[in-house]
Amino acid sequence: MNNYIDFAVRMAKNGVFNKEGGPFGAVVVKNEKIVGFGNNQVLKNNDPTAHAEIMAIRNACKNLNTYDLTGCVIYSTSEPCPMCLSAIIWSNIKEVYFVTDRLEVANIGFRDNLIYEYLEHKKTDILKIQQIKNLKCEQLLEEYKNTIY
Repeated sequence: MNNYIDFAVRMAKNGVFNKEGGPFGAVVVKNEKIVGFGNNQVLKNNDPTAHAEIMAIRNACKNLNTYDLTGCVIYSTSEPCPMCLSAIIWSNIKEVYFVTDRLEVANIGFRDNLIYEYLEHKKTDILKIQQIKNLKCEQLLEEYKNTIY
């Protein structure tokens, strides 16, 4: 386990050294073999979604030629933010191991905890979100359902 975390730390350090993004790294492991890895590349890619876990998942999916990472485990230098946590769940990864938590990264300027607070308490001063109705969109869902099932 520590070998995977050590690899993630090396990825994170390399990313910081190259000014690619924050101090975060992640690896995806299947059958005790690293199948994907990544570091935070938000600055490099001008992409707020280019977090280490997302990059590692993308890399693993490419390497395994699948969108389904069932049987994989992800190791991260930090607690996944809600976006990364969602990607982990969507990819069917069932185990996550991390080192630093959301409060520790808040101490160095990252806002992961703010998003967790929004999700837990629906703080309305962070984001306005409202459902609207649209018949064409509803019909599209029905068409999709009828073609898939």
